[in-house]
Amino acid sequence: MRVVSRRLGHQFIKQSPAAACSYRSLYPLSDQYYGVENPRFASSLSTKGVGHLIRKGTGGRSSVSGIIATVFGATGFLGRYLVQQLAKMGSQILVPFRGSEDCHRHLKLMGDLGQIVPMKYNPRDESSIKAVMAKANVVINLIGREYETRNYSFEEVNHHMAEQLAVIAKEHGGVLRYIQVSCLGASPSSPSKMLRAKAAAEEAILRELPEATVLKPAVMIGTEDRILNPWAHFAKKYGFLPLMGDGSTKIQPVYVIDVASAIIAALKDDGASMGKVYELGGPEIFTTHQLAELMFDTIREYPRYVKIPLSIAKASPSCAMATPREVLLKKVPVPMPIPSIFNLDLIEAFSVDTVVSENGLRFEDLGIIPSKLKGYPIEYLISYRKGGPQYGSTFSEKVTPEPWS
Repeated sequence: MRVVSRRLGHQFIKQSPAAACSYRSLYPLSDQYYGVENPRFASSLSTKGVGHLIRKGTGGRSSVSGIIATVFGATGFLGRYLVQQLAKMGSQILVPFRGSEDCHRHLKLMGDLGQIVPMKYNPRDESSIKAVMAKANVVINLIGREYETRNYSFEEVNHHMAEQLAVIAKEHGGVLRYIQVSCLGASPSSPSKMLRAKAAAEEAILRELPEATVLKPAVMIGTEDRILNPWAHFAKKYGFLPLMGDGSTKIQPVYVIDVASAIIAALKDDGASMGKVYELGGPEIFTTHQLAELMFDTIREYPRYVKIPLSIAKASPSCAMATPREVLLKKVPVPMPIPSIFNLDLIEAFSVDTVVSENGLRFEDLGIIPSKLKGYPIEYLISYRKGGPQYGSTFSEKVTPEPWS
């Protein structure tokens, strides 16, 4: 029905030039977006962002921003922070999920009634993907996985799914912005299979949608992160932390809320970010040893390390660390346990430096100043202190409890 109405409107405007001028003065749609008769292989993304969408209200979460965003991967780590910021500005968010009804409950509270709309879908069913994207004018893809399972490989999750979303968005005809969240360090020559798949996804998406925006965040730090949390848990459980190599690999971790803000900034601009690739790294470069020292300092534990040479960490199937899971993954009839820090592909990823390139577009190009890690961004680690959260803070030395009066 929508397509029929668009075509009738298009024919009316073609026949009446005066009506076309008055209509476009009220609704300044770009010719590229309005051209419904364009071939299907031509991209239909707007060249001016979402600036022309109807807005109502004062700009808070009870307003209407005009954005109807389908956020794939919204139930993940970055997703909850992005949904919160989208809802805060009065957007409607469609949340595709494939798990249980509990996986999206925490998102419902972030917006007004009807603002957060969970929609069950099957990522392998094209019709269900089209259904969750049908009413959207913005598509954001956060789907990613840093380990493989029996059902989903790196290539399928990080590459093929992203490419399929881009193809469907191009055929949609009403998607104004498409944002793909990749990974810093994604490259066809990376030793990590996940990063190679992410690089292939970037290439496929920009081939289908040249106006898409690609954001490549570094390792993200936050309350539910997958680096400092596993490290602190392992250190508390076993009393030491294994370091791959000599701990000299350089990384540029970034606060997860800054990444969510970067997505919003790219979405709200006048189209300047379209067709560009941004590398989102924090303001500080750490070695893995320095980042581990910061973690130990925050949880108030004496730092103990076991340095494991990369040649041993990436050894043959007899290696007792990461390889057995990779070998048995598709050979046993039951799901294998989720890896914590002993993930063979992550070991490969951490074998090379992952920092923002010299000439790459950064946070500053989106008008954002990234936060330093020390302080509030890692305050969540105080839950690992053996004396409880009041056992000192990241801003002062250990607090001596007051004597009972």
